[in-house]
Amino acid sequence: MVAAFESLDQMAREQGLRLGERTAIVHEGGRLSYAELDRRVSRVANGLIAAGIRPGARIALLDKNDPSFFELMLGAVRARAVLVPVNFRLAAPEVAYILEDAQAEMLFVGPDFVGLVEGIRHGLSSVRHIVAIAGGHADWPAFDAWRDTADGRDPELGVSPEDVAVQMYTSGTTGHPKGAQLTHRNFLSLLPHAIERWGRWHDKDVVLVCMPLFHIAGSGWGIVGLYSGATNLLLREVDPALILRRIPEYRVTKILFVPAVILFLLETPGCAATDFSSLELITYGASPIPLPVLERAIAVFGCGFAQLYGLTETTGAITYLPPEDHGAHARERMKSCGRAMPGVELRIVDAAGKDLPTGEVGEVICRSPQVMKGYWNLADATARAIRDGWFHTGDAGYMDGDGYLYIYDRVKDMIVSGGENIYPAEVESAIFSHPAIADAAVIGVPDDKWGEAVKAVIVLKPDARLEADELISFLRGRIASFKVPKSVDFTRALPRNPSGKLLKRELRRPYWEGRERRVN
Repeated sequence: MVAAFESLDQMAREQGLRLGERTAIVHEGGRLSYAELDRRVSRVANGLIAAGIRPGARIALLDKNDPSFFELMLGAVRARAVLVPVNFRLAAPEVAYILEDAQAEMLFVGPDFVGLVEGIRHGLSSVRHIVAIAGGHADWPAFDAWRDTADGRDPELGVSPEDVAVQMYTSGTTGHPKGAQLTHRNFLSLLPHAIERWGRWHDKDVVLVCMPLFHIAGSGWGIVGLYSGATNLLLREVDPALILRRIPEYRVTKILFVPAVILFLLETPGCAATDFSSLELITYGASPIPLPVLERAIAVFGCGFAQLYGLTETTGAITYLPPEDHGAHARERMKSCGRAMPGVELRIVDAAGKDLPTGEVGEVICRSPQVMKGYWNLADATARAIRDGWFHTGDAGYMDGDGYLYIYDRVKDMIVSGGENIYPAEVESAIFSHPAIADAAVIGVPDDKWGEAVKAVIVLKPDARLEADELISFLRGRIASFKVPKSVDFTRALPRNPSGKLLKRELRRPYWEGRERRVN
């Protein structure tokens, strides 16, 4: 039985004492024990304090998956600071925006992103120190040396459950991302229930952590593994062929995937011949999954499947569809995203906030200790999102008589492509910077690989000439590659209502006829 913790700092400390030399993280052949992880956490904390990082200050990390993520996250909270993981898929101006918005005072940068940071560092007003995660740099210390020269004693600053543990940026409808502040209490309200509900956890568990750690799906899953005392097999990035080799090699028992990765694996040569006998549970979520793909995966992997639904602002999962609700006997139920997790209240409301009856579609709102503290320095946005203690998800859905939640559509126009949240306003803003554009709309259209793909619908200025490939090339470098439209349509006018509001539902309709547009 896992002990009750009041903070992630306490979790790291007590797991280090309780589990000692048990392997906490395996990464590229190296092993890190729970005791050594705790020692490194203290060194990171003292290194931050020595660098002048005060309680509440933000430090940022730009890297692919690496054990340093957990050392920095837990070290930051031990110093009562806050880690800001930056999406490594973003373009340079987007990275700079987040660092400036967070007022990050230190930046830890991985080897793949040194050039990007060199290009923007002189425009960063708040960053006082930069540390290189791996390799040497003429101006920046190497992370291992920086960490290991710090004092290894626990600073014992007295971390509070209400302290912010991590600040994760989620794309915003205004075109700018918002920093969701997640506290220790947010995480520790979820973790015990995850262990109780998400399969049978045991001392021999090997948890595969391969989703990007800047996402709550990746980092949250890793924290679940550390909380449970499992061995966490950390992959630097999603590599389907490597995943298929590592599952039997390390006898992986539990995994979290986004649906696109499940599809990639099924299409990777050798998948059907892979030994999946160690697998006990695959959890999935963050984007739609076609029912035929899910049914094929259940047959090929031969283990339990469980669906999760949640948001960054809810510290991950707020509903859970267990393995017993998967299979030929539960085809309709597999279209739902399950029932509320313990401690989570769900309601379906209309535009006025009035509760709707069973089966009627409205906005999904929730109340839970998992709901974020608020958006960083955005009081108005926080007040719009959290009203009278209820978080408004922006997703539309309905509840059945047994309490199962079905996501029907989005109140917002967010596109979910391969697990990435993409807000059209951000892409549209970049499109409008092209001189040939008179009007533009961005929508999500069905895509068998990614769940949804970004499509731009364009109205050109009179006498302007522009090809689809030219616009796509123009957008590359201005926004992250995953936000760049995969296709472009040209039209004479966009559909709008009498007040001028763009009718994106009308634009989407031809592409979604006969198909469900939902988020899992």
